[in-house]
Amino acid sequence: MDPPSSNDVVLNVPDSHACIQKQGKGKKGNIVLAYKTLGVVFGGLVTSPLYVYPSMPLNSPTEEDYLGIYSIMFWTLTLIGLVKYANIAIKADDHGEGGTFALYSLLCRHFNIGILPSKQVGLNSPRVTESHTWLAKLFESSLVARRLLLFIAMLGTCMLIGDGILTPAISVLSAMDGVRAPFPSFSKTWVETLSAVVLIFLFLLQKYGTSRVSFLFSPIMGAWTLCTPLVGIYSIIHNYPSIFKALSPHYIVQFFLRNGKSGWLLLGGTVLCITGSEAMFADLGHFNPRSIQLAFIFTIYPSLVLTYAGQTAYLIKNPNDHNDGFYKFIPTPVYWPIFIIATSAAIVASQSLISATFSVIKQSVVLDYFPRVKIVHTSPNNEGEVYSPEVNYILMILCVAVILIFGDGKDIGNAFGVVVSLVMLITTILLTLVMIMIWRTHVVLVSLYFCVFFVMEGVYVSAVFTKFAEGGWIPFAISVILAFIMFGWFYGRQRKIDYELTHKITFERLEDLLADCSVQRVPGLCFFYSNIQDGLTPILGHYIKNMKSLHKVAVFTTLRYLLVPKVAPHERIVIKKSNLEGVYCCVIQYGYADALNTEGFDFVDQVINNLKIHIQNSPDNLSSYSQKIEEVSSLEEARLAGVVHVRGKTRFYIGLNCGWFDKIMLAFYEVMHSNCRSGLPALGVSLQQRMEVGMLYEA
Repeated sequence: MDPPSSNDVVLNVPDSHACIQKQGKGKKGNIVLAYKTLGVVFGGLVTSPLYVYPSMPLNSPTEEDYLGIYSIMFWTLTLIGLVKYANIAIKADDHGEGGTFALYSLLCRHFNIGILPSKQVGLNSPRVTESHTWLAKLFESSLVARRLLLFIAMLGTCMLIGDGILTPAISVLSAMDGVRAPFPSFSKTWVETLSAVVLIFLFLLQKYGTSRVSFLFSPIMGAWTLCTPLVGIYSIIHNYPSIFKALSPHYIVQFFLRNGKSGWLLLGGTVLCITGSEAMFADLGHFNPRSIQLAFIFTIYPSLVLTYAGQTAYLIKNPNDHNDGFYKFIPTPVYWPIFIIATSAAIVASQSLISATFSVIKQSVVLDYFPRVKIVHTSPNNEGEVYSPEVNYILMILCVAVILIFGDGKDIGNAFGVVVSLVMLITTILLTLVMIMIWRTHVVLVSLYFCVFFVMEGVYVSAVFTKFAEGGWIPFAISVILAFIMFGWFYGRQRKIDYELTHKITFERLEDLLADCSVQRVPGLCFFYSNIQDGLTPILGHYIKNMKSLHKVAVFTTLRYLLVPKVAPHERIVIKKSNLEGVYCCVIQYGYADALNTEGFDFVDQVINNLKIHIQNSPDNLSSYSQKIEEVSSLEEARLAGVVHVRGKTRFYIGLNCGWFDKIMLAFYEVMHSNCRSGLPALGVSLQQRMEVGMLYEA
């Protein structure tokens, strides 16, 4: 039986909380953390001026058009960036973790609306038992509603992975496009080739981790955040000093009245001004809310407002330069320094999204929503710094393909707009559920929040969907494939768990099996892995009937992944003694942001030590002190005799009675299961100590 969703890990990391210390001591600590967020959180958002205007399908724009566009961008940054993410979403953390999946897990922890039976709250996270709202009762009573909620969370995860493909492509391509202005003979094909080479080099460096160069990220992004608004101020003074009159929403109304449908279609480009804002919420696990708020309110927000104002001021005076709306407004004396900073900032922004994609994949693997892939911790100090070879090379191929096939920045921008707008809309929906079901926010405030942001983001989504054939299908294709993989894996794992719960071996049945005179208890210590906790895996009966033996000490081990980010160290290993001699149950608990930091003999040591403590502290009055000493001694003898780790190698038997849906999904699951990695290497178990027992499950 496969341990539930473990992953290959180079396990040399301590049980730290996050890749960057979240707790800042006082104002100084928060300021230092705010500075560090520049290089990790805001890379995608602050580099958006590189590609926003070039992504817009403008046709002979006028001064009034540009004022309307700037007004739309200003209020988008203000409402979605400043109000929604920096002041509302940032408070909806799940034990310090953020993102769409954290919102889903937060709802699951408070109410019985999860799907998988293994995803229960931890010992330190009791489920809220106060009276439920009508919406909570609806989700708890409706399987369709719960599946829909899970699908929305999965879609948000898939879109974030799509973001990890598109951000490197559009950022690096837009930055490299600056070579063409001083060198007109440098063709667009060469720009695309150079961008592809830079990205390939960046992906090949992933296996070495970012800890060696991460100290450069914040200075680079700090330089970018400082330089672009200064250029913007210069452009405002020299081109259009009255640009800030566009802050009046009056210009938005006039823009849509004047342009109608064409103005609505332009929203597909303006939405890119807020790209990367989701990172403020998703990266909560690496920082604290106060530091992210400080960085956004006092640096990122004013920087973007001034930069877009400067770009717009230049374009009002030079209305036909919108296809290169960034580099054209850079003064000649500082062109090359800005180009170097822009290229460096684009690479840092790409790195941030690549790292976030690795983290999302790791969380999905840990929670059994994604096939097991190899996860390597590239830093001995930073638990959050992970790398997956398979995911890395797939991302590299897709990024390079996007650049070489869809080299036009407008097509990539159309694809990017789909990702940005849908992730924002999903966050709004989940946040509304949190407000109603958990926060119990007043209905007027919830209605105001939902109406403003759902309508605003819904309009953006409707605009980007019109560009489906012009690049917008890229993230859809990626997301559909990922969602099919995730659902297929989830469905297959769920069916296996259902079979095991139905055909589980009880301790009474195990006692009957061991009472058979032909069954021998052989020397040694056996870890028998199971997916279920309430009973024993059916593989056990299959094993005993065929092998006619069981080790003198058998530890039935379940790896239990909880819908919480972290599990406290004292709750990591839970031991339970059965009434049978030498038979124990062990549950190893992990959260989705935990590293599986047990390795080889250390893992055996930890379990043995916990078993000894459990025996010695047992309140059973029938067990004398000498009996406890003898039981502890037998543990050591069994360990010295040899340790073996037994797991099931199960497959579905798809008979003629299966429906077409089961035939397709279970066959797809078997293909993935046959090609994914084993769960045992995550525990550092050597090949010599592993044993697999095959068994067919009837679908």
